[in-house]
Amino acid sequence: MGFATKKGFFIKPVRHFSEHLACIAEMRQLKGSSKAVALSVAERCKNILASNWQAHLNTIKADSKGSKEDIYTSKVHYMLRRGRPYIWIPEGELHNTNAIIDERASLAISCNVPGPLISLLRSIRKFSARVALTGDLIALKEEKVHRVAESLRESILMEYNLANQASYTVSALLSSAGASCRSRCENFLEILGESDKYAVYKFDINSCTYIDGSGRAHDLDNEEITAPKADEISLFTEKLIDGINQSQARRRALMLFCFEYHNTSARDALMLSIDQKGFDILAKVPEVDSNQNQQYNWKEFRFTFKEEASDIESFCRLLVELEEEALESVKSYSGLG
Repeated sequence: MGFATKKGFFIKPVRHFSEHLACIAEMRQLKGSSKAVALSVAERCKNILASNWQAHLNTIKADSKGSKEDIYTSKVHYMLRRGRPYIWIPEGELHNTNAIIDERASLAISCNVPGPLISLLRSIRKFSARVALTGDLIALKEEKVHRVAESLRESILMEYNLANQASYTVSALLSSAGASCRSRCENFLEILGESDKYAVYKFDINSCTYIDGSGRAHDLDNEEITAPKADEISLFTEKLIDGINQSQARRRALMLFCFEYHNTSARDALMLSIDQKGFDILAKVPEVDSNQNQQYNWKEFRFTFKEEASDIESFCRLLVELEEEALESVKSYSGLG
């Protein structure tokens, strides 16, 4: 199998692909790097909030005498509606009691990190980006719970229809994702099927902090993160990333991008994050240490599409077009084909 293009798979894989690219580099004059447009902190924050559905909720432990200093934490499911998280908490969870005494709470939401990325990030001591929200946990009345549940059902139905009506290219990527990569709709269907066992809360945001992969914190104004633009890509982020990373042909394409657009020969590459404007990857590239010895280290690279992707179909189309552009450029001076 080779690289995917509109015309099918037409480039044969090589045994040592990175070595092949290094040889080609000697045959051409290196081009300037492509212009990659970095996402703003607010955009990255919105993408994490919109693409995830699980978070760690923290509330202050309480008893009949009031709040204590201890914090109670557990994993909960949430959906984003009009820029605010709505949280499903199982009956019997201590959060329900805590919120009656003290509404103050916080949410920690991590970037979706599927499949082989988890162990890789741990090995290089790199954090997955995450968002920390502080605010108040407000219990919903029954009428409001029904409206939120109906909104969730509509969202699940839309996600289900999009997956079923997807093109062959998109379906192949989604189905390539590992078994542990469950879709949001699969998780929430279980909750809706037992809705009487959950209490639903609105999380009123007071503050928002984005923590990047290096552990640096960036405070944001509430206006910057409320009402994020809805997009189809966020519904399938985890499955698309894992589907790409499970494919050796797609990973070789990521290595080719590093070579063509960043003038570096990667030994391996994995998709790290995707969004409407492009994607970020982790690639194992050569670097010279203080003793002038060359070694390979994992480094992050950003790639930007020529236009924004409005849905999963256009994201995959733009990704294929980027592959074709890189392949044609390499073929023009190397004879590879």
